[in-house]
Amino acid sequence: MLSSVQSLRMAATTTGARWVTCAMEACKAGAESDSRFDGVVLVSDSLNNASSHVEHLLNQSKVDAAFEDEGGIVATSHPSGRTVYAPLGALNKDFSDVRSYGEAAEKGIKRALSAGIKRPLLSLLPVSNNPMYKHGNLVSVLGALQALYVPLEVREGLPEKAHKAEMLGLDCPDAESVHKLALALENGRIAGRDIGGSDPERMAPPRVEQYVRELFDGSSVNVEVISDLKTIEKEYPLFAAVNRCANDVPRHAGRVIYLRYKGSGPIEKTIYLVGKGVTYDTGGCDIKAGGIMAGMHRDKCGSAAVAAFMKVVDELKPTNVEVVGAMAMVRNSVGSNAYVSDEIITSRAGVRVRVGNTDAEGRMAMADVLCKLKEEAVNAINPQLMTIATLTGHAYLTVGEPYSIILDNGPAARQEVSKKVQEAGNLLGDMFEISTIRKEDYAFHKGKSEYEDVLQCNNLPSSRTPRGHQAPAAFIILASGLNKHGIDGAVPLPFSHLDIAAASGPFPGIPSSAPVLALARIGSNGGTLAASLVKSLGLTTPSA
Repeated sequence: MLSSVQSLRMAATTTGARWVTCAMEACKAGAESDSRFDGVVLVSDSLNNASSHVEHLLNQSKVDAAFEDEGGIVATSHPSGRTVYAPLGALNKDFSDVRSYGEAAEKGIKRALSAGIKRPLLSLLPVSNNPMYKHGNLVSVLGALQALYVPLEVREGLPEKAHKAEMLGLDCPDAESVHKLALALENGRIAGRDIGGSDPERMAPPRVEQYVRELFDGSSVNVEVISDLKTIEKEYPLFAAVNRCANDVPRHAGRVIYLRYKGSGPIEKTIYLVGKGVTYDTGGCDIKAGGIMAGMHRDKCGSAAVAAFMKVVDELKPTNVEVVGAMAMVRNSVGSNAYVSDEIITSRAGVRVRVGNTDAEGRMAMADVLCKLKEEAVNAINPQLMTIATLTGHAYLTVGEPYSIILDNGPAARQEVSKKVQEAGNLLGDMFEISTIRKEDYAFHKGKSEYEDVLQCNNLPSSRTPRGHQAPAAFIILASGLNKHGIDGAVPLPFSHLDIAAASGPFPGIPSSAPVLALARIGSNGGTLAASLVKSLGLTTPSA
């Protein structure tokens, strides 16, 4: 044993429930002989590459022709008495990627649980020499932990079901460092799943505030919450319009939450993230009719990702970087006090915005918050701004599950931010496709009369609008005043918009916490936080 049992813990509590899944322990080689484990889950690319399990697995393949490709469970002579074989499948196809590791481990753990195994040992072998698989074992562990996650509402309401397993053993090369990094990433992903997946009442804006305050209590992340209505109306007028109807119900009243971290040492990079946190989207007066409203509690997954990322930052405490995460938490309710199409609202940046569709509330909620952080970024060291949102159905139709889309403004494109985020995501199975903001997108949102500067949206769903995921990024830039900080601006500011509509996870199902894994590697020098994270982990190379 390399370390004592360490819980996937979030030490604070919420409404009587601890934020845990199960204990995880890094083990020495040969842990199959440890009687504490009641089953082994072996992730491998071949039956012949199965170490001490090979005889049992080969025998099973003789009586089950599908065993090598589909896996299964066999009796073994090890103290645990049984082994689940989780095959990786082909890793040499044109379309192969590192997700095979996570998918195999997740499937293997689920099979182990269905067999009644409560203390599985996850057995991982040296990864392929192909550079794209260098984080394969880490991705496997994260896949296993995804299978072991228990939703917050289940943990709170059914304590007897709060854990799917009692512990998870980890037997793999460099187990201690993989274990440490997996814990940090999973602690963040738990927060992301809790916020993103919980229902519209459990994670209404005031309760998100409560959760976040407890999550970061006593941590390196400072929490600042804007809840005063007059302050919101004055400083965040577009957000206030969306909040207007919901604010009449105190338990639904909006919150703007800032999470701030400052690492030790001279600051070399400043990262600003703004997350869309629509706790429920009725569509407002342009109501989501015809049965398409179900699942709209997931419209807060952008803010959930911000909280998840900030939790990872708190766990790893990277040096020489400052990170600010903003959560625009609001409910898009419908009623007599709801905002409506045709209203003209002046944004924080002084831009006159005509509302075209109340179901385009996410861009409204984020634009003023982004403007606030833009004002800070002008004087910051090496800044990078981002918005993260489940913004458009068009993004979902364009790339499909489980892909995020990233779009850069001019300064970010010159730094190749999209390319670097895509590469980071490829290494950890948090996949991105790159899209581009064009002049037609800005023209689409230009005011159509002398009354307004900018049109917020047309009156069609994004899925029926040409360039339906690209144009909203242009609106966010225009409404926040970032268009004055392009490549021709006195102070160019790199900005990237992340539309995670297709990547946030299935409904019904468990949220993915995308894109926290890819974001865990962005930051310093316009590229990655890898150097800082490696240093915080005490590792020797960025590939660890």
